[in-house]
Amino acid sequence: MDQKKIIIIGAGVVGCSTAYYLSKMGQRNITVIEQGPLFETGGSTSHAPGLVFQLNSSKLLTTLANQTVECFKELSSDEKPSFHSVGSIEVASSPERLEDLKRKAGLAASWGMESFILSPEECEEKCSLINSENIYGGLYVPSDGIAKPLRANEKMAEFSISQGAVFYSHTEVTDIDVVDSQIKAVETTAGRFEADIVICCAGFWGPRIGEMAGVTIPLQPLAHQYVFTNDLQELADETEEVTAPLIRDQDRAMYYRQVFKGLGIGSYQHRPLPVEIREITKYGETKEMPSVKPFTPEDFEKPWQDSLKLFPALTQAGLKRGINGIFSFTPDGMPLLGESQNVRGFWVAEAIWVTHSAGVGKAMAEWIINGVPTLDLELCDINRFDTYALTPSYYKKRSMENFEKIYDIHHPFVTPVTSRDMRVSPYYLRQKSLRAYFNERSGWEQPQWYGENDSLVAMYKKNILEHKGWAAEYWSPTIEAEHLHTKKYVGLYDMTATKKRLEISGEEAVEFLQQLTTSNIDISVGQVTNTLMLHELAGIKDEIRVIRTGVSTFLVLCTGAVEASWIKRQLPTSSRVMIQDLTAGICGLGVIGPKANDVMQSLAPEAFTSKVWQPGQAKELFIGNVTVLAVYDSYLGTEGWELFTTFDQGLQLWDQLVESGQPYQLIAVGDRALENLRIESLKLRSGKDFWSEHSPYEVGLHHMVDLNKQTFIGKEALLERKDGGPKLLAITLELNDPSMVVMGYEPVFDEDTAVGFVTSAGYAYHLGKGVVHVLVLPEAVKASKELSIEYFGERYTAKIIRESVVTV
Repeated sequence: MDQKKIIIIGAGVVGCSTAYYLSKMGQRNITVIEQGPLFETGGSTSHAPGLVFQLNSSKLLTTLANQTVECFKELSSDEKPSFHSVGSIEVASSPERLEDLKRKAGLAASWGMESFILSPEECEEKCSLINSENIYGGLYVPSDGIAKPLRANEKMAEFSISQGAVFYSHTEVTDIDVVDSQIKAVETTAGRFEADIVICCAGFWGPRIGEMAGVTIPLQPLAHQYVFTNDLQELADETEEVTAPLIRDQDRAMYYRQVFKGLGIGSYQHRPLPVEIREITKYGETKEMPSVKPFTPEDFEKPWQDSLKLFPALTQAGLKRGINGIFSFTPDGMPLLGESQNVRGFWVAEAIWVTHSAGVGKAMAEWIINGVPTLDLELCDINRFDTYALTPSYYKKRSMENFEKIYDIHHPFVTPVTSRDMRVSPYYLRQKSLRAYFNERSGWEQPQWYGENDSLVAMYKKNILEHKGWAAEYWSPTIEAEHLHTKKYVGLYDMTATKKRLEISGEEAVEFLQQLTTSNIDISVGQVTNTLMLHELAGIKDEIRVIRTGVSTFLVLCTGAVEASWIKRQLPTSSRVMIQDLTAGICGLGVIGPKANDVMQSLAPEAFTSKVWQPGQAKELFIGNVTVLAVYDSYLGTEGWELFTTFDQGLQLWDQLVESGQPYQLIAVGDRALENLRIESLKLRSGKDFWSEHSPYEVGLHHMVDLNKQTFIGKEALLERKDGGPKLLAITLELNDPSMVVMGYEPVFDEDTAVGFVTSAGYAYHLGKGVVHVLVLPEAVKASKELSIEYFGERYTAKIIRESVVTV
């Protein structure tokens, strides 16, 4: 093994977990630097109440939590457990929350966890302190519990030290030496430490460490209230720290845990309490540790009254003391992980709760040593944010909004409120005049549907499936009308937000792209191809679209910032290939539908005659005064055009298309209609229906793999995975109930066994039924042609309509 010099900054639970797993994987040259004592360092780990609620709408976060529980159990001893398996109950204080808990029980089945919906009386049986008269029921997860991270830290550090790691306490990092965008050393109060890799696990101090390396870490520290009660008479005989299950009342933004004879109570009900890093004291400067701010009792008045309703026994006990403990929040609520694209060797593991800590440590170790983590960490990748999201005015406001909404019922189509209008396409003013309903996508304002199309609902009313309940929230029948109209006539779609646009050029561009992709990229100038990028373990990094615009020039359309960063990272430092991000300078429009060719021919008859175009062809031409790169292809089951131009000419292009499209009933259509068309046409989407944990042979994309190519990234691993057979398969199901639609992530059952989950869900109007793309165990496909999907606790039968989804 290549024994690089690794410096870990921070000996909290994340730093210790990362050192532990690096040591387990054979890394020996590890130094851990901590500004406080070992192991109650004064960071968030030191005051964290340790509640581990594993279940999350994110499969990734749930898996990281599962791995953390497994790790902490292994580190436990009878005398000093690192984890107390007492289970958890999420109570419903409203009928809406009870329905949401049924949905969450479905998520548990999707992610392979055991859970149970309880009646109010059953909740009280599990925890006698609960007043069952004030709740509607609950969700019980028996594998949840209380983590003891300080004990786990000691155990993990002991092992790491036994393998050669060195831990320094009371040592402050003063600077980080970066030369030619490469980490060289860490300067500290104990001297200089040479380094090949620095891993920032400094918690809410992380942004300060990032500044030393020239890396922005978009993290906002926020204080969160936690109190301890006096002893309860009902717990007078308790001798253990915790035997009762954890309780969470998300309707009131509260959580509870037993602490010997009393309770610990946490509240997110209060106003956001942001903390600037410059305001945080050093260890030893005050009586309290740096992660604790003075308690603000006025913010706990209502939470206390709500607690008395759920736990009447608290009336006699009263409060002992409280703290405002500092935790880290991010703009999208996800951790910040991975190597910075700007500074080689500078890694980040930030904004991580105890719940996910050991899982993150394991993933970081795999990533550093193997080059690829086992789990797909794209949602956490530090490089997922473009520059718009690295401004304090953006990430501070958005992080505080996430704090306020942390216990809300989260709908997949809910729109963020703060830090909007960060990126707008040239068509934005036209879209506003058409009364577009906007959501955010990679910082872009993207229309979901247009109020101007409301009049179409009456035209298609007989065909439109009316959504109900959960599916009807953040929905409009206009979405369906736009869908149906595009299938019949033609739709104009703003594609600016959908892809990153990279120009890859130079004498070695062809060789670079051949190595990067699974199919032949040496296509003719003016040709277009879709292909895959795999990582070293043969997981699909992305499906990309490659347009050859010149002998040594290609336009590559990839999913987003993480994929673009990965592409750039594959470029050798000595390469003469140039990669330029054109996303901010090039806008895109899609003209899609049976009348698309008519629109284009009326706009420029000589340029768009059907005799000179073949599917998968691209040309640079003029539409009026506008210079356009036009791509002709089959798109979502119908003919379509992709038109790219520069931002300064985008508005003129829009206006010309709208004018020429009027005789053909062209309308502007939003993203939701296009997503429905995608699902109906059985097209899989990278990052949605498959990700880097899956191989092309598992998701039916093996036609994009040319094994005759001499080499490409991941080829050897792909051959091994092909011979080993699939772990999951992507298939499509049709719901037997024609009035039923689901939303995504629902569990798929073969009789009473959960065998997979929904990735995308929509309605196929040509079938008159809901359709879903799902990932399932291979044996489920072999054993049965009819499966079922659980939606809010109810089962709906479905039949397989395609076992190997292909791109169209």
